Amino acid sequence: MYGRYTQDLGTFAKDEAARLRLQQGHGEGDTPRPRRPSELLEYTQGRCAPCRVCALQCQRFFISKVGEDWVFLILLGLVMALVSWAMDFAIATCLQAQKWMYGGLDTNVLLQYLAWVTYPTVLITFSAGFTQILAPQAVGSGIPEMKTILRGVVLKEYLTLKTFVAKVIGLTCALGSGMPLGKEGPFVHIASMCAALLSRFLSLFGGIYENEARNIEMLAAACAVGVGCCFAAPIGGVLFSIEVTSTFFAVRNYWRGFFAATFSAFIFRVLAVWNKDEETITALFKTRFRLDFPFDLQELPAFAVIGIASGFGGALFVYLNRKIVQFMRRQKTINRFLMKKRLLFPALVTLLISTLTFPPGFGQFMAGQLTQKDTLVTLFDNQTWAKQGLSDEFEYLGILEAWRHPRSNVFVTLVVFILMKFWMSALATTIPVPCGAFMPVFVIGAAFGRLVGESMAAWFPDGIHTDSNTYRIVPGGYAVVGAAALSGAVTHTVSTAVIVFELTGQISHILPVMIAVILANAVAQSLQPSLYDSIIRIKKLPYLPELGWGHHEKYNVRVEDIMVRDIRYVTLNCKYRDLQHVLQSTKMKSLPLVESAESMILLGSIERAQVGALLSHQLSPQRRLQALRQKVLAEDGHRLSDASIRFQVRRAAAS
Repeated sequence: MYGRYTQDLGTFAKDEAARLRLQQGHGEGDTPRPRRPSELLEYTQGRCAPCRVCALQCQRFFISKVGEDWVFLILLGLVMALVSWAMDFAIATCLQAQKWMYGGLDTNVLLQYLAWVTYPTVLITFSAGFTQILAPQAVGSGIPEMKTILRGVVLKEYLTLKTFVAKVIGLTCALGSGMPLGKEGPFVHIASMCAALLSRFLSLFGGIYENEARNIEMLAAACAVGVGCCFAAPIGGVLFSIEVTSTFFAVRNYWRGFFAATFSAFIFRVLAVWNKDEETITALFKTRFRLDFPFDLQELPAFAVIGIASGFGGALFVYLNRKIVQFMRRQKTINRFLMKKRLLFPALVTLLISTLTFPPGFGQFMAGQLTQKDTLVTLFDNQTWAKQGLSDEFEYLGILEAWRHPRSNVFVTLVVFILMKFWMSALATTIPVPCGAFMPVFVIGAAFGRLVGESMAAWFPDGIHTDSNTYRIVPGGYAVVGAAALSGAVTHTVSTAVIVFELTGQISHILPVMIAVILANAVAQSLQPSLYDSIIRIKKLPYLPELGWGHHEKYNVRVEDIMVRDIRYVTLNCKYRDLQHVLQSTKMKSLPLVESAESMILLGSIERAQVGALLSHQLSPQRRLQALRQKVLAEDGHRLSDASIRFQVRRAAAS
């Protein structure tokens, strides 16, 4: 056996050598003719197999390095920084256009009103229509869906290029309208979609991104990038993404989140310097509070009051937001009408809010002409607006003029602003456009903190005396505390304290901020779920929320206590009649597939719609005609074979 194999191998080698000689132009007995230089090069390359192997190894090494984590994270941070800067530029341009239209029509109040109302209505309507047509999955924040996806649930069309385009354009138009909407939640979704698209692109080169588990890790890092490039707050972004999207977090992802978020925030601020928006890389809302004595210990009870009140306010905001959505869904007449006229609801809400914020109208009592960014800049101002309750003792300059009204003091303006913006933001976040709720809540919290700070400054006009030293109260510090506390209460996070420090560039109020945020979380978590968990319940996403306070006895509930035992199933050897009986006797969307009725070993599940489609395909007229043709051909072949056998038998008998 072995000898025959060697002989065959030698014969094959000889034949192959002869074939090569014939291809080169000479026969077996001829001497090889001289080769031209091109042929000599091909011959040399053919003989130099180790060189080809080396080149292939170098190529594989380069391709594998392209797929390494650091390259992916740099690309992710760079792309998200560019997207964030471009969107901010477009949003600022839209808001400036609205101011230009409003200011150019100052001779006619009616035309001013029409311009003030029509501009945001058109933008919101376009955003809602564009999103609904291109990708309805882009509506809303995106953080609830990311919480579900990071739990391992596959949500179709949530991380596609189509949804990315709809989210970016829809969010730009929504924020450019000036409505009380935020961008942090949508940016988490945008960064996750960007990471998914980059993973899909880099998987073409092979490497680690063909692994689904690694893609989940990159999505976790992308959530940090979304917050980091939104507020230029990389540390708070990483912590916030961990708190709102993960029940557990792999420590090996820590450096990925920090690296990508830091790089993204750095590029985002460098672009602002390049565009001459800033002189150097600074915080977005830089404050200048005194550092030698930022607050007195006797002010800590006031900060604690801000925290407790913010906890109740955050729970009320989540409750109000959920009740608005449930009311719209339970009223069948309204729901049916709005389903037919999808763009009517966002247009009406925008019309109502823009009418109330019209500066010559009711907006003069709530600083209606200020954008969210301008509002935060004024609220974080370290000067005291009202001394001893009189609004005319402080000289309002620039955008601070919006808070001054000749017939009321600053306390009335702040109270009206807080009350109106509270329900406006809860209503605006229900509009079917890409939007978040973090920034409006952040602004409301800052206004509430400013109100408490101004009240303290009025009660103690000369400051609180300590050791014969007098330090005036800084209301801007109270605004920082209130912003962190209310946003932390709504989202059930503590990392908003770190985000505030990075936003303002100062940590002088670190102790009161942490006290207020912890107290606000303690109150809010005992009353309501977080805003993201509330949206998960409204949308009925497949997500198991954490058990709140007072529900720890539910840990003793077992699966057998809630499971349904009488379930129709499909076996491997079931017949058509059995499948029809299962489909007719149950309305379950998914059917379990078991090995047999005796063993009941679960093999998987199959969707009801898929079973129906398979049955329809198998019993379609085309399949029946094909089966009849095969049957006729089989019968004809059988007859021909019988005839040939009989013919051969007769010929044999005749011979």
